[in-house]
Amino acid sequence: MKKQRESQCTQKTISLLSPLGKIQVSGCENGVHTIQILMDVAPAERSSEAPLSCVVNDSPAETSPELLRCVEWLQAYFSEPQTTGSLPLPAFHHPALQGDAFTSHVLQVLLREVKFGQTVSYKRLAEMAGNPKAVRAVGGAMRRNPVPLLIPCHRVISSSGQSGPYMSGKGDHLKQWLLTHERTRGED
Repeated sequence: MKKQRESQCTQKTISLLSPLGKIQVSGCENGVHTIQILMDVAPAERSSEAPLSCVVNDSPAETSPELLRCVEWLQAYFSEPQTTGSLPLPAFHHPALQGDAFTSHVLQVLLREVKFGQTVSYKRLAEMAGNPKAVRAVGGAMRRNPVPLLIPCHRVISSSGQSGPYMSGKGDHLKQWLLTHERTRGED
């Protein structure tokens, strides 16, 4: 039944240019399905041409209010990140964020409890989610997060204080950039 419901969605995609590179936001009238950070250019090559903010690169003629809300939130995150706490989040419409599965629960706890500029260990997040032994499962939930940045899986670090993997290890440099961005912009 879930697959059938999701397949009835008419998804649209908006492409953004950000300091991280190209970001694609996909969703329907009911909410945001996914945010993909496309690592199309190496960070060293990107830095000279990357915008300091987040600008729309490509957008369909008709866009749902939820996708527009997501774009506004992302634009604020990159230009005035300390203001995102007062902005409404878009609705989410992805199966991983529906229901009471552990992944959904952990992602909701992360979204609700770990604020801008803060970090939390995988172990502490497992405890916060009510299952202190589920440290590896928390890591799995972070890997399955369909809406990174909005649900800030980049704020989850190892107990040793190391940043830990991001985007299955391919985006570790992006995680470092995001953590530094929040640390330095939070001081403004």
